[in-house]
Amino acid sequence: MDGMAAHPTDRLGFLLSFRGELTGARIRAALGVAGLHPRNAMTLMQLAPGAMSQRELAAVMEIDPSQLVAILNELESEGLAERRRDPADRRRHIVEITPAGAEALERVDSAVSAAERELFGDLSVAEQALLRGLLDRVVVDPADHDCDAD
Repeated sequence: MDGMAAHPTDRLGFLLSFRGELTGARIRAALGVAGLHPRNAMTLMQLAPGAMSQRELAAVMEIDPSQLVAILNELESEGLAERRRDPADRRRHIVEITPAGAEALERVDSAVSAAERELFGDLSVAEQALLRGLLDRVVVDPADHDCDAD
């Protein structure tokens, strides 16, 4: 390369990081329409199919249970989710989306769908599926990184 550094977009990591920041900003703006932080919206999305234990929810979200407690505290204070003791095992908490949470999730779905059409509208359905598949293969273990750091 004649001693010249590669252009940032020639480096896949830089390109993915830059595009990820732009995509993240657009999705955060869409979620703002529904009044939700991304982590709160993701939690509601996980709860939409049905209630689950707090431990199961932390596992599927790949976050520390203590982080989930903070998220659930916010969602409960906003009336979007609720925790209750499992009658079969009083040590377990069951987490469930509320009707208000389901309504918020509908707003999220609409706003995010519009953002995704804007972001990925130039890609065919097949190209979007290919991109999803490739990104799923990128090796990133959230436990190895502080994803909330600025």
